[in-house]
Amino acid sequence: MLSWMIMPYRRFADFGGRSRRREYWSFMLFYWLVFVVLTALFGHYELVVSGTQSPLYYATRGGSGLIGSVFALVSLIPHLAVAVRRLHDQDRSGLLLLLGLIPFLGWFALFVLLCLDGTRGSNRYGPDLKQPWDAGVFS
Repeated sequence: MLSWMIMPYRRFADFGGRSRRREYWSFMLFYWLVFVVLTALFGHYELVVSGTQSPLYYATRGGSGLIGSVFALVSLIPHLAVAVRRLHDQDRSGLLLLLGLIPFLGWFALFVLLCLDGTRGSNRYGPDLKQPWDAGVFS
């Protein structure tokens, strides 16, 4: 299971090919577990409204703020890459990740797409990862 969690870091800049649901959701589990551990070790996020600043000014306090931000920045490209490969597994374009820019409805649609099973057999992005030995047998 741990190998599935860190696989996107090994393939961090690979936006081509396909990724199984197991790889994507194991990575997301690892991502959120790291944030839980950072919060437990270094404190929690706390929003503080400064009296001297405008009411829209917020600051985060706690040790996990800086470390969590660095971890999120390091994980950004692997996260985008594994999400694009996940969409490729369904023979969809990675541009569908732009649905995440639409609040609520787009987030829900993207969540559903990331949960769907991949296409059986080869598609334009590569061979089937669940059954690689079947690729091209009957073609």
